Amino acid sequence: MYEGEKMKKKNNVTHNYAFVFYDIKEKRCHKVFKICKKYFSHHQLSVFRGIMTPSDLKEFENEIKKVIVPHEDMVSIITVLNENSFKEHTIGTNVKTGENLFI
Repeated sequence: MYEGEKMKKKNNVTHNYAFVFYDIKEKRCHKVFKICKKYFSHHQLSVFRGIMTPSDLKEFENEIKKVIVPHEDMVSIITVLNENSFKEHTIGTNVKTGENLFI
């Protein structure tokens, strides 16, 4: 159970927006990228974000678990209430070189 699910059960809150960050061994990176791209918008390199229903989030997690090796890889999922419940401040350019490598 991830932290968002604990919070949901405790406060009966549904999170509908998520950020995904990953650090994956090179041999599995393309598979993880494709799964993330299926569910989220590619934001920058190994960062994705987007609107996500709780059931889709669970489906995403199950797909990721089939690909990664937990003692070698890391996928971090941060859930928030919606796309208006956070403030983003960016310094510099949003370079999407990672997306070009896999499409």
